[in-house]
Amino acid sequence: MRIPSNRDFTRITPSAFTYHRLKSYVSDCRAVLLPSFGGPHLLQLRSHVPVPPLKSHDVLVRARAVSVNPLDTRMRAGYGRSIFERLLPIILGRDVSGEVAAVGDKVRLVSVGEQVFGALHPTAVRGTYADYAILSEEEVTPKPDSLTHVEASAIPFAALTAWRALKSTARISEGQRILVVGGGGAVGLSAVQFAVAAGCSVVTTCGSQSVDRLLAAGAEQAVDYIAEDVELAIKGKFDAVLDTIGMPETERMGINFLKRGGHYMTLQGEAASLSDRYGLIIGLPAATAVLLKKQLLYRFSHGIEYSWTYMRDDLEGLTEIRKLCEAGKMKIPVYKTFPIAQVKEAHEAKDKKLIPGPHAEKPKMPDKVKVLNNVSP
Repeated sequence: MRIPSNRDFTRITPSAFTYHRLKSYVSDCRAVLLPSFGGPHLLQLRSHVPVPPLKSHDVLVRARAVSVNPLDTRMRAGYGRSIFERLLPIILGRDVSGEVAAVGDKVRLVSVGEQVFGALHPTAVRGTYADYAILSEEEVTPKPDSLTHVEASAIPFAALTAWRALKSTARISEGQRILVVGGGGAVGLSAVQFAVAAGCSVVTTCGSQSVDRLLAAGAEQAVDYIAEDVELAIKGKFDAVLDTIGMPETERMGINFLKRGGHYMTLQGEAASLSDRYGLIIGLPAATAVLLKKQLLYRFSHGIEYSWTYMRDDLEGLTEIRKLCEAGKMKIPVYKTFPIAQVKEAHEAKDKKLIPGPHAEKPKMPDKVKVLNNVSP
């Protein structure tokens, strides 16, 4: 999301830069609040929303662009209510690209004035749909000069999700075969680019509109799941399968495509859904039991490892993402941008699938939807 002009902010005098330790650059700013769960109409753009004081390892980012991710629209509708309901109103948003406005007293990795991009972890309460976002220093990294803020804001959350699956869990290596189920989305495209950069042979499934883009990203085969029989079109076995769809049918297919000793990873874990249904006290143990049952079942029946995968902040991963972006090997297309005042319209577009991928908001904010601010990229 891009951020507004200076007149839209509460300002401080230049001398306040000397008091960056445990202090915020501003005391309040505009932000999009979600007071209750439901439709896009509930999102409220408010002025004078407090900016909390910075902790020792915090970085205050003046947002230039933020993304509207699928997680944002799901959270708005109530996903994760077992965690967030008691904390309402909350600020949605995970991705951000912008300028460092202030840092905590122990921050060493970035400095005031530096252009950065990054992403908050999934359970963050104060998200990035704001003129100023607060992230830890390990959640941001310098923005490549080759990317605009809008382009950069589309990348970190999705790419870190793919990184955790392929690098942290499956530990892919050169020469392996990787299958990405659902390569047309931001996480799937990131996974394809990661695997190709690692020297892997990559096959993916996608809709017809994504075939050319995924082949251009380096996939050896991109199977249109509507026009083709996926199980007949894809040949051979794989060392790892990342399933971004997570339906029973794609899980069955992915498991059957794996070599013994391979890794199946799905984005559609049941921890949040079971916790929302039964509460944290019952839901989390129930989810653990479901996961353990599947892990044991597939280990004995197929000789493979089964995982639910989620985005986690990872400085090593974020650094690798930056390097791939600088080398032109990692990019996620942005299909449309919206001003922050139109954040409701941005969410409606995502809900109705009127936009195929990321879109943005500018404060005006970015995506995947992107919502942007009134500044140059």
